[in-house]
Order: sequence, then C-alpha cells, then structure tokens
Amino acid sequence: MKTFTLILLMSVSVFAQKFNFGIGKPFAGFTQVANADIYSKEMGYGFEAGHVVACFDRRKGNDLTSDFCTSDSPFFFSVTVAEGNYKVTVTFGDAENPTETTVKAELRRLMLPNVETKKGKFKSETFIVNVRNPNFPSGTVKLKDREKLSEAWAWDDRITLEFNGKKPNVNAIEIEKIDSLPTIFLLGDSTVCDQPGEPYASWGQMLTAFFNDKIGIANHAESGESLKSSFGAKRLEKVLSVMKTGDYVLIQYAHNDEKEKGDGVGAMTTYKASLLQWIDAIKAKGGNPLLITPMHRRTFDKDGKITNTHGDYPEAVRLAAKEKGVPQIDLTAMSKDLYEAFGKDGSGVLFKEGDGTHHNNFGAYELAKLVVTALKQQKLPLSKFLKKDFKTLDPKKPDSPENVKIPASPNYQNTKPLGN
Repeated sequence: MKTFTLILLMSVSVFAQKFNFGIGKPFAGFTQVANADIYSKEMGYGFEAGHVVACFDRRKGNDLTSDFCTSDSPFFFSVTVAEGNYKVTVTFGDAENPTETTVKAELRRLMLPNVETKKGKFKSETFIVNVRNPNFPSGTVKLKDREKLSEAWAWDDRITLEFNGKKPNVNAIEIEKIDSLPTIFLLGDSTVCDQPGEPYASWGQMLTAFFNDKIGIANHAESGESLKSSFGAKRLEKVLSVMKTGDYVLIQYAHNDEKEKGDGVGAMTTYKASLLQWIDAIKAKGGNPLLITPMHRRTFDKDGKITNTHGDYPEAVRLAAKEKGVPQIDLTAMSKDLYEAFGKDGSGVLFKEGDGTHHNNFGAYELAKLVVTALKQQKLPLSKFLKKDFKTLDPKKPDSPENVKIPASPNYQNTKPLGN
C-alpha cells in the first residue's frame, strides 16, 4: 500500500493547490500529504525536513476531515508558488481529540493565533500570505548576507506555513493566488521587519494577525536599514515595481537614520527630504503612503519617564506627513505610554532580555495592536480590512502578558538584529 501511495503522489501535478493531510483516502480534487512527503523542488510541496510529523486516519466523517497530520512540536509545510498574494484556507480538527493550533507564515508572520477545536468538531480559517522575490524588471534588491541565509524564507519561491501550539493539527490546506487583492507594503528597520528567529520579534510580523482575508501584507522592512540604505538597496524600487493603484505603503524609520553623519545630514534636512521624495514616488504610482514615527527605546529617567533618544526625527515625520497631506501614526507617543504603563523595571516584559531597542513576541504584538488601533481611531481607509473582532488598545492600559499566547517558533537563534 505504501508503494502505491508514493507512486500516486508522484503522478499528481506539482502545481496542485489543494492538499488533504493524513493517510486516509484523499478528498476528491485534493493531493494527499503524509509524513513521508518532504519538500523538494521536484515535487513542489511537502513538509520541511527536520521536524517529526505523525499522520492518522480516524475513519470517521468525510474524506477531508477523517484524517490529519499533527506533531508534539512545531512543524512546517511548504508549497512552490510565484510572487504575489495567496488566499490560504486551513481546516483543523480531530474526531477523537481537541486541537489548538497557531499558524505562522514565512518568517514567523502571525496569521492565526490559537485556533481551537473541540473533540469531533472542525473549523476552517482563511488568511492571506504574500510571497516575494528580490527581482524586478529593472534590477534586483541588494540583499544582505543574512537575507540569503537565516532570512531566506522571506525571499524564496514558496509559501511556508508553520503549525505550532499545544496540539497543532491540519486536515487540509487550499491555496489560491489572488492578483486583485490590495496590498499593504511595509518599509522600515529591525523594529518592523520579519525577524527570523526567537526571541526577537517586530511589529510588522504581528500585523497580519489583525487583518482579514481581503488584503495582503508584504513586509519589505529589513534590520539595520535607514531611508538612505533602503533606497540604495532598491527596496523602495522593488515595492514600486509590484505596487498597484490603491495599495498602501507604511513607512517607519529613524533608529538607524539618526546615526548617519556628514555635512547637512539630519532630521530636518536629509531625513525629512527623503521622506518627502518617497511620498511623491508612492503617490505617483497611485499608492497611499502612511508615515509612522519610531517607537521609543527603553530609556527611563530617574522619575520613571521615558527619555527621547530620537532627537528631532519623530517631529520630522510629523512635519513631512503634514506637508504632504498624508496620514501619520504617532508610535513615538503611544510607545511612551505603553512602556511607562509597565514601568522602568516591568517594561522588560516587552523586550528581548538585555536589549532596549528590540522586542520579543509580546512587545511586538502590543506595538502592532497600537498601530492598528491608530488606523481604526483615525478612521483611515485601511481600517475597513480589520477583523471584526478587533478591539482597540489603550497604551496606558496594555494587555497582560499572560493573556497573549504566542508560542515560540523552533528557529531559536538569539542573533541580535542589525541596528540599534
């Protein structure tokens, strides 16, 4: 039977976009996936090597839900795809046990936190995953070495899904390319980008958890970047090459810009001028720019108040937005309230231990929630794409860490991001 199954799998087109997990009879029109199916370019789909996966068939219900794959630890499944936005529908459940699954995509983008099913119950959830490559018609993004190694999943030719949680489970995955979807592009530094390994995290990779399946999020931020270095690496050029009329571009820099030296270099000169140029370039392509001031570093004075390490850079963002008539989110002000709510000692719960700039999963989640809160409070067009159950966050009354359950990914690296 095993030999027959393998032959059957090899005969299926590598471009199949519907997958039925387990060892039972595959649902009509779906490709069967069992634990022996390890990803290869030739097959075009499969589990990523190095993770133990067990697959079962309960012989109850229909062919789609009677079988499933699970594990006692996180595991990954990949599918070869072209660049673009993909609607992904995942079915969860087990006829004999409850399940609890968190789904992340690519480099730890939080898609579905803590999806629970009761014994004998099944649930399907849909989200959008953006896949990109560094190439565009007039060139290619100049990737850092780490982007070719530890961050390679952010730029490769596949969707990679992480199944995590107390009892991760997957019955089926359906993938559909949706070219007409609007997209949110993110440009920024290490506090925004998809951080590849625990215990670091950034708000950009948490943002996906708050939006519905009517919009994609493409995170083009990168550690160590300033406006100048991002422009030199052609990150803006890449975004402009794939951006459609009506798309959105969220921009948050400053942490690294403020360390650049030279005649005339400064917040109100070169930095602000670059922001104005970027706004014009995005508008010229029919895009909607939105500026975000940088969150504070964890620096407190003797009275327990946050001190400003960014100089005039937050104000330069505010002025640029006002001058061009584009919306802006004051993450500087909101992060001050957030950090002070926890206090000098307690605020460490938001950060990677020993680091006053970079956040952990909880801190990144809270900052993303504040960004989304601002979208909703300002009644910006993007707010129509928020999940219906989203509740705004008062930075002076933040969530309790115990109530935000984001299971750690297995790729623990403890490698400090570039920049500070």
